[in-house]
Amino acid sequence: MPGQHIIRLLLASLFLWLVACGDSGKAPKVLRVGFVPAEDAQQVMQNAQPIVDLLQKRLGMEVQSFVAADYTGVVEALRVNKLDIAFLTPASYVFAKNEANVKVILKSERQGIASYYAAIITRVDSGIKKLEDLRGKTFAFGDALSTSGNIFPRKMFKERGIDPVRDFKQVLYSGGHDATVLAVLNGKVDAGATYANSPDGKDTAWMRYLKDPEDVKKIHAIAFSEPIPADNLVINGNLDENIVQKVKESFLELSRDPKGKKMMRDLYQIDGFVPATDSDYDSVRKAFSIAGIPLKEALQKKRP
Repeated sequence: MPGQHIIRLLLASLFLWLVACGDSGKAPKVLRVGFVPAEDAQQVMQNAQPIVDLLQKRLGMEVQSFVAADYTGVVEALRVNKLDIAFLTPASYVFAKNEANVKVILKSERQGIASYYAAIITRVDSGIKKLEDLRGKTFAFGDALSTSGNIFPRKMFKERGIDPVRDFKQVLYSGGHDATVLAVLNGKVDAGATYANSPDGKDTAWMRYLKDPEDVKKIHAIAFSEPIPADNLVINGNLDENIVQKVKESFLELSRDPKGKKMMRDLYQIDGFVPATDSDYDSVRKAFSIAGIPLKEALQKKRP
């Protein structure tokens, strides 16, 4: 919608201005936290505020939150040392690790499981039953660095001999999971790629973003990916180790607190965090390779 596009542009302008400011060589007087826009950026900012307030209280320092216009905006801010910690998707973490001085410290979990799935969705009445039926159809990916909205779906297509550029009538980048779900529901595209927290269709993006139960029934998944290692929390390698430990402890405490769980559920549909290591994301690196997306070229595939 036009209003959402204006909000995204304003947020992007503010984000870039903030990135241009400051001296990264000094000890931080504030903790700068980046959030990927898994849905409308204004909504992410709103949902993040309770966590920002709590973090500020526990750390005893000012905490500033930023939501970039797209996933690569957060990675770029990490690269130029203008963010101290950031919430990243698996694919954006792999890209950030390749481009910036970052370290993953925590990964998210839902109902005790630290993984999720990519889902290829369409309308129930579309006549599309399997991936091969997508040939000649219109399709929506999410953000170029969305793990379940782009990287793993492309891996799935590659393994089935499907080339979106050659085989699809039109390919769009919606920019977020909410936009992809709505595009499919409203017939803007024949199918799209989004996420599901389980492969049984009981906890999915379309259930989150469609408020009318009748609309939920109009959407179904024709394919799910293999399990994907969960989203994560990363720190800038230059961040003071004492602050790193306080941040880590704060999120682990939040994960044990019912109120904290609700905050994180509202933000990214997660229940908490557990420790993570870089090797947890080797399967994502492999997905980039199989999908034929070199990390250095990821920025070139950004949505318009």
